[in-house]
Amino acid sequence: MASDFDKDALAYHRQGPAGKLAIVATKPMATQRDLALAYSPGVAAACNEIVRDPFEASTVTARANLVGVISNGTAVLGLGAIGALASKPVMEGKAVLFKKFSNIDVFDIEVDETDPQMFIETVARLEPTFGGINLEDIKAPECFIIEKTLKERMNIPVFHDDQHGTAIVAGAAVFNGLRVVGKDISKIKLVASGAGAAALSCLNLLVNMGVPRENIWVTDIAGVVYEGRTEQMDEYKAAYAQKTDARTLDDVIEGADVFLGLSAAGVLKPEMVKKMAANPMILALANPNPEITPEEAKAVRDDVIMATGRSDYPNQVNNVLCFPFIFRGALDCGATTINEEMKVACVKALADLAMAEPIDRVQKAYAGQPLRFGREYLIPKPFDPRLIFEVAPAVAKAAMETGVATRPIEDLETYRRSLARYAYRSSQVMSPILERAKTEPKRVVFAEGESNRVLQAVQQVVDEGVAQPILIGDRNRIHTKITDLQLRLTEGEQFTIIDPAGGDWFEPYLADYRARMGRRGISPDEAKSIMHADKTVIAAMMCLRGDADAMLCGAHGRFRQHLERIDSLIGKQDGVDNFATTTVLSLPTGTFFICDSHISPDPSAEQVAQNTLQAAEEMRRFGILPKVALLSSSNFGTNDLPGALKMRKAREILNQLDPELLVEGEMHADAAISEELRNKVFPESVLRGQANMLVMPNVESAHIAYGLLKTLGGGISVGPILLGAAKPVHIMTQSTSVRSIFNMTAIAVADAQSADAALA
Repeated sequence: MASDFDKDALAYHRQGPAGKLAIVATKPMATQRDLALAYSPGVAAACNEIVRDPFEASTVTARANLVGVISNGTAVLGLGAIGALASKPVMEGKAVLFKKFSNIDVFDIEVDETDPQMFIETVARLEPTFGGINLEDIKAPECFIIEKTLKERMNIPVFHDDQHGTAIVAGAAVFNGLRVVGKDISKIKLVASGAGAAALSCLNLLVNMGVPRENIWVTDIAGVVYEGRTEQMDEYKAAYAQKTDARTLDDVIEGADVFLGLSAAGVLKPEMVKKMAANPMILALANPNPEITPEEAKAVRDDVIMATGRSDYPNQVNNVLCFPFIFRGALDCGATTINEEMKVACVKALADLAMAEPIDRVQKAYAGQPLRFGREYLIPKPFDPRLIFEVAPAVAKAAMETGVATRPIEDLETYRRSLARYAYRSSQVMSPILERAKTEPKRVVFAEGESNRVLQAVQQVVDEGVAQPILIGDRNRIHTKITDLQLRLTEGEQFTIIDPAGGDWFEPYLADYRARMGRRGISPDEAKSIMHADKTVIAAMMCLRGDADAMLCGAHGRFRQHLERIDSLIGKQDGVDNFATTTVLSLPTGTFFICDSHISPDPSAEQVAQNTLQAAEEMRRFGILPKVALLSSSNFGTNDLPGALKMRKAREILNQLDPELLVEGEMHADAAISEELRNKVFPESVLRGQANMLVMPNVESAHIAYGLLKTLGGGISVGPILLGAAKPVHIMTQSTSVRSIFNMTAIAVADAQSADAALA
């Protein structure tokens, strides 16, 4: 198995381009002017600005978001002193983790130098390049000297992750382990096996958190660290020397509340575990094999709490929970260092997040693993998107409170919300809608109120103050699911429930429904049955009767079935003869609105024009000026096929109905995106730059184009957004994620606000 894995790993690294990193330009490089702005002569303006004020380097260069991951390869993972060159795959791996989890850019630098002073001189001279330094895989005790000296010499954060990243995550595990069993951190006995960089950093941080130094017993390969010992000692170990006759781990383990292992496999024996205090906590962090396995420990103690460094056991102490987010907070406030207060803030933020309700993304990534706070879940999982906006603000706040922030953040809550762009790719395009929704939250009814995804989205809706939720569903089932999902929702305070089984609402709704549907073949008995069973109908009636301002449905069931119910009750806006959709697609090359990928099989030219106007109105709510391309197989008259004639006529209609709308066509898709190509075939085009609304001649072409763009372009979508309904109504799809439901809630609120404004 290991051999097969090694082969897969090598194939992964060798697949072209080799390695895991590339440099991507962040500014256009398409024209001569672009080159002049990027380099000579335009770059001189940026250089002179830095000469005028060195702090401007953070505004005109990438330095404020650039970290150096630097190693000399003297202590690489479990591989030892393999050298600087062989350490490069690890440093590249660290770089991609920075980018993945916190969008921090990295240059990995492997320095072929084992002399600490020479290494220090090399790294110190790199300060103008970086906003921070992440030291990696440097052996002890040299790593202590290197980090201490560099922190003193450099005015940017210097952080040895092997020490402090491990310490912070282990500290969070200890903090929560003691929470679970109700032990006071100031009264525990802690025994450590291992006295290297990571172990001593863990102990130093735990002392700062409240563990008395006299309650800590350290052992290493030479035995207990005691006063007077000379073998394999240094000043860093000596700080934890005890005055004792004990010489072995077995001698000191009696009554220990916490065992911290950063040493070697099999060091902690089952008979030693038996001697520990009640509800002992064991952090067996040696990799790949721990000091004792969870199976071995639990075989002799059923009250033990375990954490390891392995992903195949609960409570994995993984540095990726720390370093991307502590650097994110430090860089964003311009911290000159990462101090103890910032580390402790990181510990507490991690510990508190583990107590929060689990979310769908994490549950999918770790299917089958326990995600409820307790003995088997003490620290968050690396793929929890909330890490960045819980940890980074806590770190930045601590930096500001301790006076090391050169660019203090004025509003931490606004900063926290802004970090969502790193966790949720839709956040940037949704920002105007979300901010608008929060100014006047509306009553939004969710037809599938018993859905796990809907309930998790409602928790986000409540937390962000986006809407006033109304849930349709069995009251007992909803409350049970809220408990199972560990949500913090309280009926009557944060949301209301409409139970289809009945209540004071039922008879008036039934009478109204019968009055509306009596001449459409719905009998009284059938009407009663529908009102008890069809949640989309109930939600629609709430909107019609003014008991809700907007509705969402479609988390379960077929899109067109929901649309039929909406059409039969709510109907279309005055002057609108068909429904349509637009879907927002955010790609690396821009944000596009795709019309219509869900409803109209073959709309007429008049319907295309009508749909385009509605989509443009929706687009303006996002704060985006519509630039419409009517797509076809014809490129400005190159053929007269039916689709081309339809889109040509649609443009003429749009020019009459809204002369101010920037619309062009009929045209090929590539001409819509490339101004250069468009100008070659039709220099008279009214569009400038790339179009951002792509209108297709029929639903089939729209659906295909949307699927290809999203998949091949690595896009993130919002929608479909229903156009043409007489009330603010949106129909989701069965694959809709929790974040998509949250986004659609905000869109529904914004639509309701616009409807109110139109009536005012």
